[in-house]
Amino acid sequence: MSHDPQLARLGLFDARVPRYTSYPTAPHFGAEVGPADMARWIGAVPEFSEISLYVHVPFCRRLCWFCACRTQGTTSDEPVRAYVQMLKAELALLRRHLPRGVTLSRLHWGGGTPTLLGPDLIRELADAIQAVAPMAKDGEFSVEIDPNEIDDARLDALAAAGMNRASIGVQDFDPMIQKAIGRDQAYELTRNVAMRIRDRGVASLNTDILYGLPFQTGPRIADSVQKLLTLSPDRVALYGYAHVPWMSRRQQMIPSDAMPTPEERLALFETARQLFLWDGYVEVGIDHFAKPEDGLARALQTGALRRNFQGYTDDPAKVLIGLGASSISRFPQGYAQNASGTAEHTRAIRDGRFSTHRGHAFRGEDLLRARIIEALMCEFRVLKEELLREFDTSVARVDALFRTAAAAFGDMVHVTGEGFFIPERARPLTRMIARAFDAYDSEKARHSAAI
Repeated sequence: MSHDPQLARLGLFDARVPRYTSYPTAPHFGAEVGPADMARWIGAVPEFSEISLYVHVPFCRRLCWFCACRTQGTTSDEPVRAYVQMLKAELALLRRHLPRGVTLSRLHWGGGTPTLLGPDLIRELADAIQAVAPMAKDGEFSVEIDPNEIDDARLDALAAAGMNRASIGVQDFDPMIQKAIGRDQAYELTRNVAMRIRDRGVASLNTDILYGLPFQTGPRIADSVQKLLTLSPDRVALYGYAHVPWMSRRQQMIPSDAMPTPEERLALFETARQLFLWDGYVEVGIDHFAKPEDGLARALQTGALRRNFQGYTDDPAKVLIGLGASSISRFPQGYAQNASGTAEHTRAIRDGRFSTHRGHAFRGEDLLRARIIEALMCEFRVLKEELLREFDTSVARVDALFRTAAAAFGDMVHVTGEGFFIPERARPLTRMIARAFDAYDSEKARHSAAI
């Protein structure tokens, strides 16, 4: 992938663009969606269907400086124990509204650090989930694991609970970079944990690595990627670090003057990308890589690849229910987000109601535009025939959307009678091109208001 000068001209190195794990994106959620909508949407889930469940554990023993997630530090296990009891109450509330026979196609424990839970809490939570919705026959249960916060007893409990995919955050193996981002995690420790996970029969291993970190150079990221490859992960997320110290106070600990330039960031991504491709990984979307036999790679081949709040997924479920503070649920009717603070969320659950405090009910062209954006993010193309088959729209309307989006990008996109295509040289611009279909984009909204 060459560094086309048009990438700079079209704003690749200047613009801040959503990752489009939802449409509309979370900043555009509003207060019009509340607990009653959440209850009604759960009640509308078809009987005996498959859904996904995300469980958010917002606690960390240490707060990594690079992280902008909603987390809180704790040196005591008491807040974690209390939180698990709240999750059990939330699951009981969910059970009262969920139609019969529902099973889980995907179950994901994220955070924060879910592995802060001791073996007893892991068993309690897993049993409570099982009582509400057991795993489907081919279901996948994944857990985010911090190598600094795991032991054999917790691994045994997770394996006994049915964990069949583990996710390890690596970020970078270089000690200087780890120190700069507040994340000490030795390669030897990470390798050991990966081996112990596999020793327990866990079939699949995910890893995350970041580019665009302070002090990161081509040789340094190459060394980290090569070490990562020795773990033989089935799936890798290569995320770009977003340095936003004005939004995330902990990022103020990171030296801004040590950050790579936007052009250097692109070179770092390309270095890592080539190493994954040379090692036989399949490139999935804009920032994932998978072994050819992994579910993501197969979904890409069959056109079943999708995008949700965890990034790329092969999950076929149309409903994702989020449990815990700040979690977001997705239904065919719209999005619903729980209260962000653990105290506020807990109060609502204790009162016997969902803590939903914001969201978005789909309207107008939301679902049409959401599918266009998802298709571009997943396959770098969207076919007109698919849109006409799935949505109540017209050829003229689809053509108009394509023309409007293409106007700003010239020959960096291709519009034909079959659809809208992003050629390989323009793929670094994918999120910017997707934004051209975003009716809620703030810059476009301001422009419209000024006209």
